[in-house]
Amino acid sequence: MSQINESYTRSLQELEEIVKQLEEGYITVDELAEKSKRASELITYCRQKLRQTQEEVEQTLKDIE
Repeated sequence: MSQINESYTRSLQELEEIVKQLEEGYITVDELAEKSKRASELITYCRQKLRQTQEEVEQTLKDIE
């Protein structure tokens, strides 16, 4: 697996863990701002990687034609 995919996978897993903690009430009020900021960073990173991958796939398909 490439480093980009590993980074994306790790980021997504971390984001899922934060969401799980929020849903289950494991995050204290003191941690909430920090976890929210981290979740926002992870979402931004994952979206960027998905867009990049989509662009690369589209370019590859154009090159094939």
